[in-house]
Amino acid sequence: MILPLAALALAESTGRAPTIPFTRYELPNGLDVTLAPDHSVPFACVNVWYDVGSKDESPGRSGFAHLFEHLMFNGSKHHDDEFFKPLQPLGARLNGSTNLDRTNYYECLPAEQLPLAMFLEADRMGWLLPALTAEKLQNQKDVVRNERRQNYDNPPYGQAWIELLKNTFPEGHPYHIATIGRHEEIEAATLDDVSAFFRKWYLPNNASLVLSGDFDEATARQLVDTYFAPIPRAEQPVHPAPVPASFEAEKRVRVADDVPFDRVWITWHSPALFAPGDAELDLLSSALADGKDSRLYKALVIDQQIAQDVSARQNSLAQQSFYVIEATASAGHTAEELVVAIDKVLAEVRAEGVTAEDLDVGRTAYEVQFFAQITTIQGKADLLNNYNTRTGDPGYMGKDLDRYRLATVDGVNAALREWLPPDRRLVLVIGPEAK
Repeated sequence: MILPLAALALAESTGRAPTIPFTRYELPNGLDVTLAPDHSVPFACVNVWYDVGSKDESPGRSGFAHLFEHLMFNGSKHHDDEFFKPLQPLGARLNGSTNLDRTNYYECLPAEQLPLAMFLEADRMGWLLPALTAEKLQNQKDVVRNERRQNYDNPPYGQAWIELLKNTFPEGHPYHIATIGRHEEIEAATLDDVSAFFRKWYLPNNASLVLSGDFDEATARQLVDTYFAPIPRAEQPVHPAPVPASFEAEKRVRVADDVPFDRVWITWHSPALFAPGDAELDLLSSALADGKDSRLYKALVIDQQIAQDVSARQNSLAQQSFYVIEATASAGHTAEELVVAIDKVLAEVRAEGVTAEDLDVGRTAYEVQFFAQITTIQGKADLLNNYNTRTGDPGYMGKDLDRYRLATVDGVNAALREWLPPDRRLVLVIGPEAK
């Protein structure tokens, strides 16, 4: 646990943000290090974020960031074997993930095994390439392409995320292509291609390391020096410059699929993560679609019964976000009926505004989710790394919470009117073939 439950309850009741004790410093090679001791359980976590995601891929080389997530588990110079093999018998929890903006890896395991996890993590950060072979690369290309088939190509409505990004952000925009990548570009990847990607982005000076859990801080510093300090830094990579996208008019796209019902996604461009308006749109989502009393759910699912489900969310990204309202039509109803009904609700909310009660419900829901995350050392480590990578401050938690606690009704209503205009948006429909 990050804090005793009594401390969490006190933070919630007084309105004060909880604090995570930590020490942050930087190695000479540029690696950001954050130490967050927590002796509540005999467990420890190693958490590494690399500031690279699919937005950083070169043209014609989509899927590389995610492909590399897989390659990082296939062995390194001083442990040329599966990464999972020595850790799983210890009861460790470990994995990695990639998105448009970042790639992360973590290992959580009994505290006395912390040196093993740090050795393995440092070895693949500094010495992956000597163990990377054409055979390993081909194997993981096949795995990634099969993952795309299973998660995107074959499931009902599986193409939605790919189509949303493709049609929300124009060709050449860093967010135009989904992280999973394109089949032909993944298959075309060579050993030289992926080695160059690693040398550019997988650097200590482009990474953030967080240790959380049951350890002595002085001992942890020694372990960091032993395993990570010898890794050489390299030229700091440069991210693609933000290219703000915008809709000049409504854009409509329909994709035929082997599905029984129409499903619609209405999308607008919105402010980046932590930018003004980002938190307000999160709170708006609660008023629109969280719970049976929310505006969209009550209108579409309960009253009119034209939708099976409806949701609203702010997809927060580092350079530019996008806001989505999604709904699935009930039997005998169409996407166009859903769009008309959604527009009617939005027009009413624009005219009347959300209420103070709406705002309180949204704030409470966000804080419940937030406090749930920080009750584990794994959640704490990931939160610290998120803040450090995105803001340069692992202790950004109080400022983050304040974005929601200090939000006003006027601010949420202004965000709705500014960012969700009725005439500049994408309407994407995935539905059955016309008969």
